[in-house]
Amino acid sequence: MNRNERDFAIAKPHAKLTTGEVISMLRELKGWTQAELARRSGIGPENLSLLENDRVDIGKKRAEQLAKAFGVHPAIIMFPEYESAEIQKAA
Repeated sequence: MNRNERDFAIAKPHAKLTTGEVISMLRELKGWTQAELARRSGIGPENLSLLENDRVDIGKKRAEQLAKAFGVHPAIIMFPEYESAEIQKAA
């Protein structure tokens, strides 16, 4: 079977993630529950749930709290579309 370039779609470099998806992903990669992340970050579990489900904007203070808990730069959480390669290194 002979194929040429027109038979294939160009691959996208990576999928776009929301801030909530990044928080959830980092938490799961660490093996933490929302309660554990709440304890480590100082953000209540209810607020973490809202953040993970993209129901509230993160804001600088919360991004810094989560970044400190995860041991990553806040930009990884606030700007996942620019930092996707760093998310994989964070776990």
